[in-house]
Amino acid sequence: MNIVKARKYFYFLSLLIIIIGLLSFGVKGLNYGIDFTGGTLIEMEFERAVNIADVRSVLADTGISQDSRVQEGDGNVVLIRTKDLTQEKSEELLKSMEEKIGSYTLLRNQSVGPTIGKELRNNALLSVIIAFVLMIIYITIRFEFLSGLAAVAALIHDILVTVGLVSLLGLEVDAAFIAALLTIVGYSINNTIIIFDRVRENIGKKRKGDSLDGIIHRSIMQTLARSINISLTVVFVLAALILIGGYTIRSFILILLIGVVAGCYSSVLLASPLYYDFRRLRGDSI
Repeated sequence: MNIVKARKYFYFLSLLIIIIGLLSFGVKGLNYGIDFTGGTLIEMEFERAVNIADVRSVLADTGISQDSRVQEGDGNVVLIRTKDLTQEKSEELLKSMEEKIGSYTLLRNQSVGPTIGKELRNNALLSVIIAFVLMIIYITIRFEFLSGLAAVAALIHDILVTVGLVSLLGLEVDAAFIAALLTIVGYSINNTIIIFDRVRENIGKKRKGDSLDGIIHRSIMQTLARSINISLTVVFVLAALILIGGYTIRSFILILLIGVVAGCYSSVLLASPLYYDFRRLRGDSI
């Protein structure tokens, strides 16, 4: 199968996944953590099994049950997300937990004000935009402007797929989410550049009767084993971390896993076909 000639099927699949993700984003939105919304996150590990209803009862008795969310973690870990608490209120809650539920180990007790949350959102968006601009400049210098456009279009695909699936799965969006997105962007662009480098090399050594789609398909196939092997290696590591890495990093690792799979897909099946279409629009034959 010629990947470039079959590109419309890959475009359709990507569009379908993106639309589902955008619908979820429009209906559910994102599960913003306190890094963005402001508030207090308390994570504690009790010495015995805990009934979540008992935790909610303690929150109600303390007067902070409104707008609070309680989530179970691995073992006897409990996460409480609530409005921004004063030091006194936080200590009162922790004391009530120990008296009414039992002994625990405090894993996290952090607060972020809503102003800082808004600043983090703005900085996160700015960092992604700067990364895209710098990548377009770099790829334009190394290859050509159309290569940069195709690469960034593939990266936008990766981000839309990742954000959509994060919304669909209800994964928490915090500062680590931004780190995951930038990691995904760096991983994906590396794969794409390897393929573009082979495309440029093969165009320079074109044979009689070669077509542009044939050269691009041959370049993809020549780098396919490398792309799949590297991606599988990363996926195996991430899968191991999901299983044994602990609850606190699971959301971050899942986001990375989604992005790595999307990045491999876009690098192989989207970036080069998009480059082909951009060159056709410019009127190039090869």
